Amino acid sequence: MNIIVVGAGIAGLSTAWSLVKGGHNVTLLEQGPAIPNPLAASGDHHRIIRRAYRAAGGYGRVIGEAYDAWDEMWVDLGQNHLDPRGFLCVSLEEGDKIDEYLEGMDLGRWPYDMYKPAEAAKRWPFLDPDGFRYAYFSRDGGALHCRPIARGLADWLRKKGANVYTDSKVVDIDVDEGRVELETGETLRGDRIVVTAGAWVLELFRELEGELKTYRTAVAYVEPPADLRAAWEAAPVMMTGGRADGYLIPFTGGAGMKFGANIHKVRTSDADWNREPVEGEGEAIRDLFSPPFARIDEYRVTEVITCAYTFTYDETFFAHEKGRALVVSACSGHGYKFGAAVGRRVAAAIDSGDVAGLKRWLRAEPD
Repeated sequence: MNIIVVGAGIAGLSTAWSLVKGGHNVTLLEQGPAIPNPLAASGDHHRIIRRAYRAAGGYGRVIGEAYDAWDEMWVDLGQNHLDPRGFLCVSLEEGDKIDEYLEGMDLGRWPYDMYKPAEAAKRWPFLDPDGFRYAYFSRDGGALHCRPIARGLADWLRKKGANVYTDSKVVDIDVDEGRVELETGETLRGDRIVVTAGAWVLELFRELEGELKTYRTAVAYVEPPADLRAAWEAAPVMMTGGRADGYLIPFTGGAGMKFGANIHKVRTSDADWNREPVEGEGEAIRDLFSPPFARIDEYRVTEVITCAYTFTYDETFFAHEKGRALVVSACSGHGYKFGAAVGRRVAAAIDSGDVAGLKRWLRAEPD
């Protein structure tokens, strides 16, 4: 089949990769000036992969498939873009997400090492032992390097004969005719259209506003105190509990250290709204990490990167079929770690016609 993929974030790139491997003729359209698009949700330096998920959510059960899909991709790209430095979860208050993740780790029988605050602060001296309840460490996780993954996939697709276009913003989709109209006025036709447009999907499918919500968020890159830098260079990726629901990626892949907090987001109807950082925004994100980190005011903010995400009401993945179009949306930054597996599953659904099965998988429902 001739298949058009709209959006070259990780879901679109991985879907195109799987479709090409399945023998389809693929055209990939990206609105940004390059791949990765710096404004896209998966255009930042790195993302976390880990096995820590709520026991009831289902994603802990399918994360193994995500690891398998990445391994398949590394073979095709000829390079592994995962830094397997492990992950550390730090609980700040009873009943926080770290408690929930611990139940999921136990349910999946994933091994981990438990630390009391003093023990954890001795191993990771940037922690304040008076600021958290406990921590646990798993070796089975790390940081995915997004930009080399995107560039590698785009190069692989071109070498395999796919049409890969940047500066190609889609403004309309005729789902019955399989026709895509670009901002330039050019039109393309496909047997199927896969829409992986991230936070911009509502510009093309307004009827999904009741199911998908768009938020503007940001992350802060920071430079730690000089005497703690070596500890951070060797640190795992981290998640912190409490109100902020934070995440952190230390120095890896030539990129700086990143702080992000799931509480730091603003609802918007426009994915391009307010994409310039606000004065003091980086410091506000940084300060959400005290506790569990000591001396937080000594961490210097070097850069703030904004992003737009789509969310569903229950923070699960999403698919919607209409005519020849199949819309697939990840949910927040949660989506990146499953990106390679999502691509394989979408391609399989295109081949089999089993979109209902795809939806069950995306929602991590039992078979």
